[in-house]
Amino acid sequence: MTESTKCQSCTMPIESGRLCPHCGDEHGTLRPFDEIFPRMVQWSLRNESGLSREQAEAQTLRFMSSMPAWRDHPEVKARLGAAG
Repeated sequence: MTESTKCQSCTMPIESGRLCPHCGDEHGTLRPFDEIFPRMVQWSLRNESGLSREQAEAQTLRFMSSMPAWRDHPEVKARLGAAG
């Protein structure tokens, strides 16, 4: 699998396109921040023992800011700015 076959929102392996079914809708449009962010935070909490919600949220925002689908998103920028 090459880098181009990963979701541009979460890095999940995909067959084609730029977004996986979890991050994109049936038209290939990025789902809203308020839908994706809590899911990513929950994933972090499940997969990293001992992580607090605050740590998971900060980590998720840093991750999202590095992803092509989110790096210029106003909500990600605003929350990162408020955290810093």
